[in-house]
Amino acid sequence: MATEQTFSILKPDATRRNLTGAINAVYEKAGLRIVAQKRIQMSQAMAETFYGVHKERPFFKDLVSFMISGPVVVQVLEGENAVAHHRELMGATNPANAAEGTVRKLFAESIEANSVHGSDSLENAAIEIAYFFAGSEIVG
Repeated sequence: MATEQTFSILKPDATRRNLTGAINAVYEKAGLRIVAQKRIQMSQAMAETFYGVHKERPFFKDLVSFMISGPVVVQVLEGENAVAHHRELMGATNPANAAEGTVRKLFAESIEANSVHGSDSLENAAIEIAYFFAGSEIVG
């Protein structure tokens, strides 16, 4: 097993309901370390760039609007096979299909307001981490 870093966002629905600590507790209990974290307000340009891969999808405009609707918490998580482990902890995109005990089953309001984002690969994790964090901000 390899120690990896992955990227996470606690979305506006989670920060609005003051769930940062509860979600972090799920991650930490499962063995992921939070090695960088900050609360930010995404601008429209920032959200459009970050989610640019979805630009041609019908949900893009609504996704950007949602992500700028309130503060988010961006994070770097570290642990054994962190990308896959974090995705397992998040649960299915649709909380109705998420496994018991996953973040989305526990906290998501809907398929759109599903509380968290996580990188889907090591390559994307590196890109997403670099988008929000300078190397000096990531400390173990």
